[in-house]
Amino acid sequence: MTDLETAAPAFVAMAHSIVWASIATVDSAGRPRTRILHPYWVWEHGRLTGWVATAPTATKRAHIARNPFVSCNYWSPTHDTCAAECRADLLFDEEVRERVWHLFRDTPEPLGYDPAGVPGWEKPSSPDFAVMRLSPWRLRVFPGAGRGAGLGNAVLTWQEPRPELTPQGAG
Repeated sequence: MTDLETAAPAFVAMAHSIVWASIATVDSAGRPRTRILHPYWVWEHGRLTGWVATAPTATKRAHIARNPFVSCNYWSPTHDTCAAECRADLLFDEEVRERVWHLFRDTPEPLGYDPAGVPGWEKPSSPDFAVMRLSPWRLRVFPGAGRGAGLGNAVLTWQEPRPELTPQGAG
């Protein structure tokens, strides 16, 4: 198992080089549903957070309300793969929407783009614009053919400690 301080920057480097991720939610019958989304990951102050500009569709709202956990997977043609298993929250707070809208607008392509170019997202307060916050509890970085994120052949895996598995007194 890798520590978060090693895994998170490697994950961000690979994810941002790939840009687009398949993200799976779970429906009311326990069936997965995937969609392609464009997370922007921020690693700061020992915390990794993914930000997704998204349309708050009825399906997405229902899935996340029922089961707030998602799987986020990236793949490149060189077979670099990385995954983040996350808690997802749909946010409608004006300050958060403004910050994330500008984060994407002010970041150079291919990671950034102009949200105003998406129909219904003309401004951060547009009713069809929301933010999904991704809070990882598990990361995996798997360089394909030994060429990923400058890691050679290293496969990195981090998982948040589960309190019920932590020995008593181990903090």
